[in-house]
Amino acid sequence: MHRGDCSVRAQQNCVVLCHLIAFVFEKTRKSMAVRDVQTLQAQCYDGEFVFDDSEAIINNKDLKPETPLNNIWSNDFWGSNLSSNTSHKSYRPLTVLTFRLNYLLAGGLYPVGFHVINIALHSAISLLMIDVFAILIGGLVYDGKGKRLNQAPKASSLAALFFAVHPVHTESVAGVVGRADLLCALFFQLSFLTYCRAFPGGDTKNDRFSTLWIVISLILCGVAMLCKEQGITVLGVNAAFDILIICNVNVYELSQWVLFRQKMVDVNEFFKRGFLTRMALLTLGGSLLVYARWRIMGTGPPAFTEVDNPASFAESVFLRTVNYNYYYSLNAWLLLCPWWLCFDWSMGCVPLIKSVYDWRIISLLVLWSGLLGLTSQALLSQDSHKRRTLTFGLVLLVIPFLPASNLFFRVGFVIAERVLYMSTAGYCLILTYSVGCSCCLWRNHKKLLHGALLGLLCVNMARCVLRSQQWRSEQSLFTSALSVCPLNAKVHYNVGKNLADKGNQSAAIKYYREAVRLNPKYVHAMNNLGNILKERNELLEAEELLSKAVHIQPDFAAAWMNLGIVQNSLQKFGDAERSYWNAIKFRRKYPDCYYNLGRLYADLNRHLDALNAWRNATMLKPDHSLAWNNMVILLDNTGNLGQAEVIGKEALKLLPNDHTIMFSLANVLGKLQKYKESEGFFLTALKINPNAASCHGNLAVLYHRWGKLDMAKKHYELSLKLDPNAPGTKENYNMLRRKLEQQQQQRKTTT
Repeated sequence: MHRGDCSVRAQQNCVVLCHLIAFVFEKTRKSMAVRDVQTLQAQCYDGEFVFDDSEAIINNKDLKPETPLNNIWSNDFWGSNLSSNTSHKSYRPLTVLTFRLNYLLAGGLYPVGFHVINIALHSAISLLMIDVFAILIGGLVYDGKGKRLNQAPKASSLAALFFAVHPVHTESVAGVVGRADLLCALFFQLSFLTYCRAFPGGDTKNDRFSTLWIVISLILCGVAMLCKEQGITVLGVNAAFDILIICNVNVYELSQWVLFRQKMVDVNEFFKRGFLTRMALLTLGGSLLVYARWRIMGTGPPAFTEVDNPASFAESVFLRTVNYNYYYSLNAWLLLCPWWLCFDWSMGCVPLIKSVYDWRIISLLVLWSGLLGLTSQALLSQDSHKRRTLTFGLVLLVIPFLPASNLFFRVGFVIAERVLYMSTAGYCLILTYSVGCSCCLWRNHKKLLHGALLGLLCVNMARCVLRSQQWRSEQSLFTSALSVCPLNAKVHYNVGKNLADKGNQSAAIKYYREAVRLNPKYVHAMNNLGNILKERNELLEAEELLSKAVHIQPDFAAAWMNLGIVQNSLQKFGDAERSYWNAIKFRRKYPDCYYNLGRLYADLNRHLDALNAWRNATMLKPDHSLAWNNMVILLDNTGNLGQAEVIGKEALKLLPNDHTIMFSLANVLGKLQKYKESEGFFLTALKINPNAASCHGNLAVLYHRWGKLDMAKKHYELSLKLDPNAPGTKENYNMLRRKLEQQQQQRKTTT
């Protein structure tokens, strides 16, 4: 099917290197532009943590060594408890375990280690695909010594090469969270290959099989499910393999017998090979796995919103069916032409089909015409090789995709490139068969066909390189989606968030406004836009946006808190207090909200309420530095110096390197005339933050009171050098100079 002089070893090397080239290409190209050590270190990484990596890795406490290892068995993929109403119910503890191992081996969250593991997994999967495709194309054939032979080395290697370089895989390889799909695919393959090992005699040689290997295959299926739920579909592939290869069933003849009784099939021969026993084992094992998964999930599916999957919320069954099929056609197009790739396809990226006159319905006809054509070729062909190859191509194409099809339960996405990872194997098998047929039909044009084949591989590799570059940073990933899904509000939101994180608020406002325009109910965009407007002192518009957000989603705790901050700034103190308490109502453990509530009470001179609010913040978040510091300052200002000292020392036990708390405590100790202890905290704070003008100034005041005038003079001058406009420092310094001059004159007079 391709050049005979291209060795299998060379093809395998290509499989391993394709995505590695895609990741390191950009780094190599730019490596000569390094200017300093910090930039050099940054260039050593293949890419950043991007998009969902933030929640699954950076913010996931289950990766940290201090978190009990048992937590990964009770939490979901994102680190939330499975029993929580907000849990996504994605139970993938083995994938999280590999993230945790990455963290331990690297000593922290360094992206390079995570990316290298993903590349290695994809390489291993691509190599194993050679074996999988060899079985599906050539069947189980053994030599006299019991060693399985690969009857289709060229075809299986080419199909694996197509699989390795398919651009739709970039999301699973370049996005660290894609490891769930990679691990699932790896154990999917191992489960299938193990099932094949249960038949040492080959496909039609005898009726012996090993129950042990079938049980091991079921265990590997369970392991695949613990990496990602899609792993259960390997049981369908195993069953299809059993029917078509082990039992050697002619599906066309069987369908004719079932439907029309036209031709008798030897059903007894069909069952004689232990088929019923094996199917019973697969059914029982699969049922137990599904039941266990259902129990772990809490016997209830996760709750998704209309923006996640708008077709599933369509009013009529007809509209839901039409749009689901339209989604299938788009997934098929991504396999055929993976040029338009996007990290997210929700929120208007794919507008719903609402009328039979919508021209996009043509894509449904094309899809099902193609599938029916392939199915008829697979069933009606008298060529057993063609029938088996096309049938398995359809099996691998359809069965792994079923969990994402919305047929059994609602899914939380419109299109997701990562769910096509195993389905791509079916497409590659069909494509390889098509290439072989073309070579047979047009023997006189082999060079042209080989050139076209090489061109296709090169185009796919180039697309992998380009797409991998886009996945190297959030900025490039998000901006690349603007041309693919300009109607996707989430794309504009993410571009805006990325710009805001980098301090470019003006540009961020533009994208947030566009996100709200595209989706007037996009509360997260409203919240973030309201925050920026609050910081720019555009308080009235910020209040309007945040009020609208909480009206649309009354349990949006963060928006309630931000609304309270804006209302406090507008001196609407009663409204602000109500907003804060609403935030706490919907998120009981909300330390930042208690902190802001305490600030409100402090402004209203409700000192006891303020202290209670800040104490609640520190109980919920013991390292809440601002809450601790504000308690010390408030107690200091109200003359409760003893209590302020106790609170300050309690805070420093939890935050021993917090220079702001040291500074506030040193001020308190100075007023208590504990000069030596106060000096110690001032000096320690200055070691941590030597350029703090206020710390130098207050230390100078301490020395001034203490009578160490030369030291006071030194720190007054340091303070003024750092901040010439420091309030009160210049006056104190002038007072000190006058006092020193008087002392000098007195010495002269005495002399």
